[in-house]
Amino acid sequence: MTEQVVSLFDDGIQRYLAGEGPDTLIPVFQEVCKIEPKNGAAFSCLAWLYLLDNQPNPAYKAAQKAVKLDPSAPQGRVNLAIAMLETNQKGVRPHIEIVQQLMAGATEAKESVAENLADGLERKPDWKSLQRVKSWLFPD
Repeated sequence: MTEQVVSLFDDGIQRYLAGEGPDTLIPVFQEVCKIEPKNGAAFSCLAWLYLLDNQPNPAYKAAQKAVKLDPSAPQGRVNLAIAMLETNQKGVRPHIEIVQQLMAGATEAKESVAENLADGLERKPDWKSLQRVKSWLFPD
């Protein structure tokens, strides 16, 4: 990644963590994805922002690209599963199973996914698709 893209990406992440909403961050991550079209993390972030902004179709496309670019990133697959549920797609289970396998082998990945799911529910409390994915990944 170029220094400009790293700076733009990091700035976008910091703004998100500070509570900024998807309406202003989507353009930031669209730009990162345009400059670095092979950046799976950027596409994963973009998919998440689209999901938060109730835009499941572009979220699905961005999540597909994120998984294609980085198939071993659990959050990309979580985003894809959520987008698939929100667009009434079939084939969610294999993605959930892969995320479970990835989390089983890495405590850090499990913690990261749990934190992201909690963040999503904090920002969008009645998010049914996310609640379903959470119940599959973290059954009580």
